[in-house]
Amino acid sequence: MYKEWLKVLIAAVFEVIWVVGLKHADHVWEWIGTGVAILISFSLLIMAGKKLPTGTVYAVFVGLGTAGTVLAEMVYFGEPFEPLKIALIAVLLVGVIGLKVVTKEKGAKS
Repeated sequence: MYKEWLKVLIAAVFEVIWVVGLKHADHVWEWIGTGVAILISFSLLIMAGKKLPTGTVYAVFVGLGTAGTVLAEMVYFGEPFEPLKIALIAVLLVGVIGLKVVTKEKGAKS
């Protein structure tokens, strides 16, 4: 099932790309890239959701995407670095990892 979680991770990376694209795209090719990122992101999310619990998959996807987007904005686009933001992202990631750890996958033995 690690392959399915890898799909969620890759989907979250593409989520960061399309969210950043929605804010910063100025040219037609940037908008096309944003659209492609949306398609890849949701396709992988849907595939993973067929074999993993949908609620957990979505929570992990959104949590990783949120953390990645905030970090990308700070690293690449000059958003102010605030220690509190980093601490809150860390708390978010602990929750996301915790959800993944305690969630039983479909077909897994108890």
